[in-house]
Amino acid sequence: MSDQINNEEKLGVLLLNLGGPETLADVRPFLYNLFADPDIIRLPFKFLQKPLAWLISSRRHKKSSGYYAQIGGGSPLRKITDEQANELREELKRRNLKAEVYVAMRYWHPFTEKALEQIEKDGITRLIILPLYPQFSISTTGSSLNRINEITNKTGQKLANQSVICSWQDDENYIRALASMISEELKGFVNQNPSDIHLIFSAHSVPVSYVEKDGDPYLAHTQETVKLVMEQLDNAYPHTLAFQSKVGPVKWLEPSTEQTIRQLANEGVSQMLLIPISFVSEHIETLYELDILYKGVADEVGVKDYRRVSALNCRPEFISTLADLVEKELTDSARQQLNICPYYEVSCQKNTLCKTPTNK
Repeated sequence: MSDQINNEEKLGVLLLNLGGPETLADVRPFLYNLFADPDIIRLPFKFLQKPLAWLISSRRHKKSSGYYAQIGGGSPLRKITDEQANELREELKRRNLKAEVYVAMRYWHPFTEKALEQIEKDGITRLIILPLYPQFSISTTGSSLNRINEITNKTGQKLANQSVICSWQDDENYIRALASMISEELKGFVNQNPSDIHLIFSAHSVPVSYVEKDGDPYLAHTQETVKLVMEQLDNAYPHTLAFQSKVGPVKWLEPSTEQTIRQLANEGVSQMLLIPISFVSEHIETLYELDILYKGVADEVGVKDYRRVSALNCRPEFISTLADLVEKELTDSARQQLNICPYYEVSCQKNTLCKTPTNK
C-alpha cells in the first residue's frame, strides 16, 4: 500500500458527520444551526432562513432537551466519531499508511471550518473526504460538501489533490458487518422461526421532492443496502424499509417507522428487530427514537419482543471497512483524474443552492 502515495505527500482523511449537542445547553444553538441550513429547510427567499431557524429552534429546544435528557443529557456522537477517527488512524498505520484523520461536523463542534484550518496548518497535500453516511443524500453528504465549498470559496483555501468517497451503500465489507450484527441480535428471540421475526430497517427520512425533483439517490441507495443485507441473510426473514425523523409539513419518504410498527402489530407480528440502516453511530435517533419512543409504541400495540441492532460505532470490522474505503480510493484515484462525487454534481445541476464543486 505504501507505494500508492508519494513519500513527499502528506495524507489526510476528513470524516464528515452531522454533529450533536453534547450538553442540554447546546440543544438550542445546535437546532438553530440545523434549521439554518438551506439543504434541510428550503425557502424561496434566502433572507428568511435565519429568522425561521431562530423561530423553530426557540420553539423546539425545550421539547428536544427533554429527549436528550432521557439519553444522558447530550449526544454521544462527537465522542464516538472521535473514537472512530482515532481507530481509523491506527488501522491505517497498521497497514503502513501514515495519515492524519480529521472530523468535520456539520451543525456542532468540531465545525467544518476548524477541521479545514487544521488540514491547512498540517500541510496536507492529499485529502480523502469520507462521509460517515453510507447512502448519499443532498441533506447529508451534499450539505457537508456545500459547506466545505462555501468555506474554501470565502477563505481562498486550496484543498489540493482531494477526492470524495461520496457513497458506499453497496460496499461488501459494510454489508457483511451489518448482516453479522443482525445475525447476532436475531439469536435473542425466543421463537427462532424466521417467518415469525420481522426486520424493520429504519432510515432517516428526506423530503420526497429531493428524490423526485433533485435526483437525490438516497432512496435508491438505501433500498440497495437493504437488498444486499437481506441477500447475506438468505432472504430468510420478512422485512420492511421504514423512515424516521421527519420535520416540517412537506411530504417525506414513507412509511414511517411508527406506522410500520403499528401496522405489523395489527397483522399479528409479535417479534420485531429494528435496524438503524442509515446510521453508523449511536445518537438521538437511535438512543431516543428507536430505543425509547418506538419501543413505547411497540409496547402500546402489544409487541412481545422488540429488539434493536446496535449502530456500528467502533466495531473492528467497521473500522476495517473505513480503512478499506480509503485504500481503495487511493488506488482508484492513482489511475484516474481526481473528481468529485457524481451524485453531488447531478444534484447541483438541479439545485441552485449548491456552491462551486469542491474540485473545480
